[in-house]
Amino acid sequence: MLRRNSIGVALFFFLLISLAYGQLGPRDGAKLPPTDLARVKVGDRAPDFTLENMDGKKISLSGFAGKKNLVLVFYRGHW
Repeated sequence: MLRRNSIGVALFFFLLISLAYGQLGPRDGAKLPPTDLARVKVGDRAPDFTLENMDGKKISLSGFAGKKNLVLVFYRGHW
């Protein structure tokens, strides 16, 4: 009987903590200071930038200039 009560109490507290944690909501990321960067408008040329691919190789947008097709996909993972 004591073991059964202990399991029940432990389960109750686990459930209570889980529900409380879920109520916290999404956390705000680090707040960045506002910048004076100009926004790109529709029809404007894209600014050049450099990123690393999955292999650690640096790839820049200017390296694709003159190519037939280019698709940029930015996936903001949220998990």
